[in-house]
Amino acid sequence: MGERLRAVLPSLLSIALALALGFLAIALTRDLDTALQAYGQMLAGGIGDWGAYLEGGPLTLLTRPWGEAGTKAALLTFTGLSVAVAFRVGLFNIGAQGQMVVGALVAAVVGAQLSLPAFLHLPLALLAAGVAGGLWALLPALLKLRRGVHEVISTIMLNWVAVSLVDNWLVVGPLRASASGELSRSGTDEVLATAELPRLLGSLSRLNLGLPLALLAAALVWLWLLRTRVGYEVRAVGQGAEAARTAGIPVARRVTETMALAGALAGLAGAVLVLGTELKYPSSLGAPYGFDGIAIALLGGSHPGGTAAAALFFGVLRAGGTRMQLLGVHKSFPELIQGLALLLVAGRLAWLTLVRRRSAVTGSAVVASTEVPRA
Repeated sequence: MGERLRAVLPSLLSIALALALGFLAIALTRDLDTALQAYGQMLAGGIGDWGAYLEGGPLTLLTRPWGEAGTKAALLTFTGLSVAVAFRVGLFNIGAQGQMVVGALVAAVVGAQLSLPAFLHLPLALLAAGVAGGLWALLPALLKLRRGVHEVISTIMLNWVAVSLVDNWLVVGPLRASASGELSRSGTDEVLATAELPRLLGSLSRLNLGLPLALLAAALVWLWLLRTRVGYEVRAVGQGAEAARTAGIPVARRVTETMALAGALAGLAGAVLVLGTELKYPSSLGAPYGFDGIAIALLGGSHPGGTAAAALFFGVLRAGGTRMQLLGVHKSFPELIQGLALLLVAGRLAWLTLVRRRSAVTGSAVVASTEVPRA
């Protein structure tokens, strides 16, 4: 078995087993026919209703599911990359949700308040969101480096700060959309057309430029991590900070740069949501894509390619999950499958750790027993 296949096999098996457990749960609580129909609806909602299309149905039977799956996959790719990049330098970035919230708000403000040509407006809104997310992620990095505050604690706290600051104050207060006549509107002002992410299939689908940008980001992160000297040093720091420092690698600088990049990726997720789908910052950002990024990164093995593949799969699953409601299956069912897959992957890692420890103990005993006694 090749090394690459051995690396991805646990994630594939975990996902397959999670799907099987989900199917079994529906079959036991409802019946086998409902379980089969529910999974059929999930596939049709994620990759398109090919049967109806081949029988002469409209093209939208394919393009609309692609759009829903693609928009969700784009967000999951960005947040998954955010967590995966931090993993590589040895940090656990649980703050992707807060960084995404900050990035989304900045994108909404830049998109709505500045009047620029389209070729400047959209890149500027994306850049501003990335910078905002990166700056927000620098706070836990500096706390870690200067005061030794564990990043898990600081990023969790900053999530709450971001949500409280943005959702509970700015969006309902200073940045609330101006009233139209006697009607009040929730969220911020809508972004201008020059700042919207263009739709790739026009009126046939909501699929927008966010997905190509997310895949491009995954490719660039892969190049950075695996094909540059800085990426090598980042991975070396993640393997052992003290050893890396002894080898002359600037550990503090690499940690700072990597956390800033992780925050920027999460901020871009917020920008893609606002500029591509919501077209404003809503009253609340809704689905916790930042937290989902943890599961996506773990299932993808913290590899940019694996993270993008996991995001695409769960994008399809999430998009198709809404159609399962037609059969009375709750819409959160895909999240249950995602959680089961993550649990199984984590269990696999625990088993590997136990096996390695036992092998190390056994190996030490063998080595000790085969040592030649000295005179």
